[in-house]
Amino acid sequence: MNADQIRTQLNLIFRDVFDDDSIQVHDQMTARDVDNWDSLTHINLIVASEKKFGVSFSTKDIVRLKNVGDFIQLIQKSLP
Repeated sequence: MNADQIRTQLNLIFRDVFDDDSIQVHDQMTARDVDNWDSLTHINLIVASEKKFGVSFSTKDIVRLKNVGDFIQLIQKSLP
């Protein structure tokens, strides 16, 4: 799965978690760019992404994430 395919799927996850169909993810997006992105929604994003992509992330990997682009790379690296 390439980065664009992952980004498309992540966009759907973000829209679902934040209940906002106007969200459009991009590589430089951070929690500051999305209303109501707090620690709980962050966990919900991680869990929903693990479920969707069939992967599991370590806490160490998650805390290193700086933006959505990093998250896409982590997902790509974690795919079987």
